[in-house]
Amino acid sequence: MAYRALVVDAQGGATILEDLDEPFATPHGGTVALDVAFSSVNYKDAVALTGGPGILRSAPMVAGIDAVGVVADGQPGAGTVMAAFGAGLGERSDGGLATYVLAPAEALLPVADARRAAAIGTAGFTAALAVLRLERDGLRPGDGDVLVTGAGGGVGSFAVALLSARGHRVVAATGRVEARGAELRELGAADVIDRSELADAGKPVQSGRWAAAVDSVGGRPLANVVAQTRYGGTVAACGLAADPSLPSTVLPFILRAVTLAGINSVDAPAGLRQDAWALLEESVADATVARIAPRTVPLGEAVGVAREVLAGTVAGRVVVDVPA
Repeated sequence: MAYRALVVDAQGGATILEDLDEPFATPHGGTVALDVAFSSVNYKDAVALTGGPGILRSAPMVAGIDAVGVVADGQPGAGTVMAAFGAGLGERSDGGLATYVLAPAEALLPVADARRAAAIGTAGFTAALAVLRLERDGLRPGDGDVLVTGAGGGVGSFAVALLSARGHRVVAATGRVEARGAELRELGAADVIDRSELADAGKPVQSGRWAAAVDSVGGRPLANVVAQTRYGGTVAACGLAADPSLPSTVLPFILRAVTLAGINSVDAPAGLRQDAWALLEESVADATVARIAPRTVPLGEAVGVAREVLAGTVAGRVVVDVPA
């Protein structure tokens, strides 16, 4: 079977190939073949599609960490709409920016609406994992302000929407207050602050401001968030948009019993994936998804969108209509 795919070569160039007949790299373990309807352009995809290092484990490889489509003919469940987020797609094995993909069976989630699922994508899935962790660590509505850093991005936007929908008072931190402040309030943020408030070096333990936090930034901002988290609070760390380092000390952990919880959307087990998706289905309205991901492009425009993502000029998440 010949299929169409956006392939990144060993030199970092991205090209649409029209007549692939077998994958370059396949997942370990059981797989399910999907006829892909939609994917999206996440930060990892943007790096891979523009030749950046650290994403693709081998090359050539089909990019795309999200894949949403129908189970291909000839398999159990043929015609069922399924989604895979992360799970090594577009990193360890061929991804979803193709009309056909072999997806890890244990990572697949049944979904009702393919475009909605792609719009949520790994960004929303990661946000849901973070919110689940905060609530399982004891966060309850009324406990105090919950900070979301990188709130203008996909993960941050969904985190704001999820936390607000579940009754938490959310403070959104972004470097685009003027451009995104009103939108973040529409998503449920009670307050919006400039990320510069978290940028400078601060004391290892600072005034307690946050009951909990979701951080997709890393670096000095994350160190300050940890230092400002109240006794017993959890900070869910799921990104490194600013810096992979953590210039902190053990003091917030031993003096305030703060928990720094890592969020891994790639290797999340099946049960946790199902819980995260149930949270998204329960708490995020269609109108919210449409507000966060208003734009759909054909496969041929994905590389251009990747450049926008890295330049910080893209507005919201972008869905890719793969067969278009």
